[in-house]
Amino acid sequence: MAKSKNNAKKVSYISVPSQIINSLSSSSLQSLLIPPKKPSANRFFWLKWFRSPRFWFLALFLCGFLGMLKLWYTLDPLIPLSPYSCVTSQSELQDSFSNGHTRQQVGFVSNDEINDKKDQEVGSMNARELKFEAGIKSNEVKHESLKGVVDFQDGISGGIEEESEFWKQPDGLGYKPCLKFSSDYRRGSELIFEDRRKYLLVVVSGGLNQQRNQIVDAVVIARILGAALVVPILQVNVIWRDESEFSDIFDLENFKRVLANDVRIVSSLPSYHLTRRPVVESRTPLHVSPQWIRARYLKRLNREGVLLLRGLDSRLSKDLPSDLQKLRCKVAFHALRFAPPVLELGNKLAERMQSKGPYLALHLRMELDVWVRTGCHHGLSHDYDEIINKERKQRPELLTAKSNMTCHERKLAGLCPLNALEVARLLKALGAPKSASIYWAGGQPLGGKEALLPLTREFPNFYNKEDLALPGELKPFANKASLMAAIDYLVSENSDVFMPSHGGNMGHAIQGHRAYAGHKKYITPNKRHMLPYFLNSSLPEAEFNRVIKELHHDSLGQPELRTSKAGRDVTKHPVPECMCKDSHTHVL
Repeated sequence: MAKSKNNAKKVSYISVPSQIINSLSSSSLQSLLIPPKKPSANRFFWLKWFRSPRFWFLALFLCGFLGMLKLWYTLDPLIPLSPYSCVTSQSELQDSFSNGHTRQQVGFVSNDEINDKKDQEVGSMNARELKFEAGIKSNEVKHESLKGVVDFQDGISGGIEEESEFWKQPDGLGYKPCLKFSSDYRRGSELIFEDRRKYLLVVVSGGLNQQRNQIVDAVVIARILGAALVVPILQVNVIWRDESEFSDIFDLENFKRVLANDVRIVSSLPSYHLTRRPVVESRTPLHVSPQWIRARYLKRLNREGVLLLRGLDSRLSKDLPSDLQKLRCKVAFHALRFAPPVLELGNKLAERMQSKGPYLALHLRMELDVWVRTGCHHGLSHDYDEIINKERKQRPELLTAKSNMTCHERKLAGLCPLNALEVARLLKALGAPKSASIYWAGGQPLGGKEALLPLTREFPNFYNKEDLALPGELKPFANKASLMAAIDYLVSENSDVFMPSHGGNMGHAIQGHRAYAGHKKYITPNKRHMLPYFLNSSLPEAEFNRVIKELHHDSLGQPELRTSKAGRDVTKHPVPECMCKDSHTHVL
């Protein structure tokens, strides 16, 4: 055997006798001439990979990737996906909305895509159920699949039930309007109409609903004094500069007709009283009783014949004899009907909202003067908060809230209006569907459309009177704040659900009207108790929704006895004086 240098291939030579070669087969000879192959390194290739950490890392990566793909296609499409890792709660997510991000930027699936996907899934489920009911046999796997389909359908029906629950009306407990006056009251009416010597003049101030309250009290005071009431004079409002008269806003003929058996209504003073100086009273104390009014005014009124009263807001006691409480309801719910042009347009806009399905009316108190008067900030931006502070310093007389409390303390005490973000979160927690049609009443909010973005993003079907009115329909009411407020009132009164963002005269008036109409749903935000949960960013959304619903379980417009709490206004809580459960109810 010879071995070559320089690492050349090995060559071997063997010498075999020819006899041996002839005795061997060709296959045997080949096995002798060709050396056996060495085991290939490829045979141990996979063994090396199994022992390699890289193999296991790659396998784990592939498994994780496949698992993520499966999870991606089975995610609930209603779960918002946010690219912002710090957004861990609903409040923080909404904060990102308020900073100007669009719905697509923060990863929300569109509502149309969700509905299309659900329709397809429900359609396939119905087909499978029909086959199952027709007797087609299926194996255990198909049975489990069908069980999953039924569970999914239950989830869908649960969502539908939650939406319908939002529009469900409270139980009115059988209460109906009941204005049956006593025999003593009816006898007193005869004496009042025989006496034509006494006249009551009143000047009412404030916005529309503040004026309504004062007119109601003026009628009751006229009845207490046995005087004829001259049609109330509406003082020009220093904020809105509205010069509308009584007959511009209210139906004067209806006012006279409805009260014909209670108080004599005249359009003006008789000529023989025009030259006489009336008794003027502008410092009536708060919450006075009928006895106080007679003792204070009756003697002078008999002597002079004319009494002029100003500033009647909250001057008359809320706790009156039953007949006078009924009279208040009669004025508020029957006599003070809006003038025909206002009534016609308001009802038209309400019908246009109703054509879209059930609708919610919101009274949003987000105007500059509201933030100034309440001593609160709406939280839109630091610049707007500075505008509020500047206005408050220039006009300190507008601040009606407790001046010794900070803005944050007022908010936690429930004294501040809800802003658009808080209204949106509250409605979502109470089960308002995203597709809900919403009518918003109120003046232009501080910050304009930007201040409403948290609401319009969550509830895109968002309208006000300008959106619903045809070209030219609002022109006769332009620059007349009281008439515009009356239109808002009518659309709100006719809604399926109503909610104010802050207490006030309009909210209280509509609350009473809806109660008198059969206790239509009215949501009273429980601000003082719910705001701590709004500030808790670690609270899961499901738990937040549960707590909010529980807090508002008894604040949805159910009947409340006025007598259960002293000082309640019967025009806000008409039970029991103006509504009863008797089978023989009497309205007028």
